[in-house]
Amino acid sequence: MRVFQNCGITPAYFNRLRELSAREDSFLVQRDAFLNDRYGAVHTLGPVLRGDPGAFFTNGDDESLQRAWAREQGMPASADLSAVLLAQIEHHRADVFYNLDPLRYGSEFVRRLPGTVRRSIAWRAAPSPGADFAAYDLVVCNFPSILEQFRQRGYRTAYFLPSYDPEMAAYAAEGERPIDVVFVGAYSRHHTRRARILEAVAALAPEYRVVLHLDRGRLTKLAESAIGSWLPLSRHRRPKAISAASQPAIFGRELYRALARSKVVVNCAIDMSGDDRGNMRCFEAMGCGALMVSDQGRYPEGFENGSTIVEYADAHDAVGQIRSALADEPRRRRVATAGHALLRDCYSKDRQWADFERLVGEL
Repeated sequence: MRVFQNCGITPAYFNRLRELSAREDSFLVQRDAFLNDRYGAVHTLGPVLRGDPGAFFTNGDDESLQRAWAREQGMPASADLSAVLLAQIEHHRADVFYNLDPLRYGSEFVRRLPGTVRRSIAWRAAPSPGADFAAYDLVVCNFPSILEQFRQRGYRTAYFLPSYDPEMAAYAAEGERPIDVVFVGAYSRHHTRRARILEAVAALAPEYRVVLHLDRGRLTKLAESAIGSWLPLSRHRRPKAISAASQPAIFGRELYRALARSKVVVNCAIDMSGDDRGNMRCFEAMGCGALMVSDQGRYPEGFENGSTIVEYADAHDAVGQIRSALADEPRRRRVATAGHALLRDCYSKDRQWADFERLVGEL
């Protein structure tokens, strides 16, 4: 199987990416710098990470990366990014197109795929009203309720999971964990439940070392800017407790290092996910050996409250569960170790790739 995997990058990550490689670097230098940083590696297929010749990977929204490939292939400098991506797929002679950025590259793009492509698969773990994925052969994610919404729109769907990144093993083995509680993720007042949880967790800062690495939403950034103080945006500003515990957003190996230095990682699903749980932060937190304290819901197989994770019901309970975990070091270590072992043994890259091959074979 010749598979082509396309990803997308959150805007906040581009600054770090440019620190890892320059715009003048070759396509392979830039791409390998990205892959080595492990951004989103829980979603990256095993053959890509192994460097198998039958697998090709790119970030179709990274203009520097894509322009480098186009320049090396003699494409016109005026070619748009969709044309570059199509040329890459054709050049690889891909027979499977796996796209983690279907909002940018939806059905219109899929209908233009070269003739070598026999199957197209989109990962999408959000409801996406108004988006068109009809041309894809399959839409996958690990949130059953969202898959059901896609089925009701006439799409063929399948359950497919993130996986354990083998690079996490070294991070999980870290002995010192000086940070008591960490949260890493997006912050917006539109995520009302998450905002409540984070405010309660931030209030623990006088007793524990609490760090919140927040990727702030556009309105929150504006509301907290100098000009924002003159605008009616007060409801978008972070509460004082959250601001006091906040540090810049982190990604890739910086994220792994922060998780490896933390005893407890707080996870909180955003409102759109319903009762489904199992976002990529779960895999990253447990993979890096921290105890994940997360909200109640339907988790993937083996994610069991009190055995491999700790669940909470609401903001008040989250604080109680964190206090309890930090007060009982043997229990915290036991559950965290079991959580890491679960991912390593049951959610490996080999399993993810076998599941992917099975899904392709069933189409």
